[in-house]
Amino acid sequence: MKVVKLKRIYLNEKGELLFPPESYGKDSEGIWFVRPPDAHTGSIPKHDVVEHEDGTITVSPSIVITDGNTSVHGYLERGIWRDV
Repeated sequence: MKVVKLKRIYLNEKGELLFPPESYGKDSEGIWFVRPPDAHTGSIPKHDVVEHEDGTITVSPSIVITDGNTSVHGYLERGIWRDV
């Protein structure tokens, strides 16, 4: 099981989000995106997201990001990714 602290990113001066591996952030329209370990970035508009006072987030239910034949499945709790 992989457990990784993801980095929160914010809009840059051009209003863009650039997702390095193992990151998450919210776009200018309020939609959250996550880039877990070993995966591409995916949006999570149908998930419940709780933003904590320290800037981390907790997402429910679990997150599945699929790209072609590759899929990752896990939980994001207070900014910590944990594979299912």
